[in-house]
Amino acid sequence: MALRAGFRGIDTANQRRHYFEAGVGEGLAAAYRAGVVARRDLFLQTKYTYQRGQDHRLPYDAEAPLAAQVRQSLASSLEHLGTDFVDSFILHGPASGYGWSEADAEVWEAMRNERDAGRTRLLGVSNVWLNHLQEMETSGAEMPRFVQNRCFALFGWDREVRSFCQERKIVYQGFSLLTANREVLQHPAFVELARNVQATPAQVVFAFARAIGMLPMTGTSSPEHMREDLESLQMTLPVEAVQAMESIAG
Repeated sequence: MALRAGFRGIDTANQRRHYFEAGVGEGLAAAYRAGVVARRDLFLQTKYTYQRGQDHRLPYDAEAPLAAQVRQSLASSLEHLGTDFVDSFILHGPASGYGWSEADAEVWEAMRNERDAGRTRLLGVSNVWLNHLQEMETSGAEMPRFVQNRCFALFGWDREVRSFCQERKIVYQGFSLLTANREVLQHPAFVELARNVQATPAQVVFAFARAIGMLPMTGTSSPEHMREDLESLQMTLPVEAVQAMESIAG
């Protein structure tokens, strides 16, 4: 449905607890057969998830070294998605909230090896704080091409991490832009803003996200919302509207 609507970037993860990656592969195969898209038209992104973020349906041997788990996880993803490479491979959250750890460094090196072997084109990290990125940089590690975070208006739409990314030309992927910010969507100033630009609340949020340098992500299953989300690509918010959104966030 998303591909028929016009989406060409697909984000998933080899984490059965929250995703059904093999189902994504079935959808892709159906779209290929129907001539909706070809593999070359798509940007496919998946993730390696530590065992603490998984349930019992692991995509790797739990007793294997981390580097082997990374290889096994990506191999499983490639099988699920019916492809011999993905466009982006994401570390699905560091091992600890306290900083970039030795485990993270080991996993990141294994992910780089997968990239160098041609099984992914680009690498990224998700669910990170600023300190993770700073410590990663200080350690001399290759920096990610993508940072994917749940984006809360309460924290200035993740302003500190976005600024770090912008300075280093890292693409910031924002998710939960609507579900994590319901209070903003109900704020009188936001409701008035959406009315003034004659757009839906979701369209305003996505247009705002692009205006501040973010790649917005959507997970809707509604055909109507898919159409509206894509139509927001044609929107350019006035500067004062962008500033108003920033102030609503606090």
